[in-house]
Amino acid sequence: MAYQKLGRNSSARKALFRDLVTDLFLYERIQTTEAKAKEVRSIAEKLITKAKKGDLHARRQVAAYVRRETIDGEQDAIQKLFSDIAPRYTERPGGYTRIMKLGPRRGDSAPMVYLELVDRV
Repeated sequence: MAYQKLGRNSSARKALFRDLVTDLFLYERIQTTEAKAKEVRSIAEKLITKAKKGDLHARRQVAAYVRRETIDGEQDAIQKLFSDIAPRYTERPGGYTRIMKLGPRRGDSAPMVYLELVDRV
């Protein structure tokens, strides 16, 4: 399976993806570069599919990847994924995310996008 290295070594790339996926689940929309969004999209889709199962094994697999971050002391990203996000997509077989193009970034003209969950509240 081919993937983009994004100018980072493997540990930095994995940390970047973990942070972006966690933020996507917490905020349901993130602004990032197009290349990063395309890589994060596949990871997020797989994690949502696992969360739809809802069993203990799936929860542990997701918890091994997603960071335990909260917004203002509310539920963390894993709890939100299993209690709020996954139940929304029970009837949907895939395609949980959308990439909307924003245009070039001012500093280096990198193509910027919104990566967001479909049917977000």
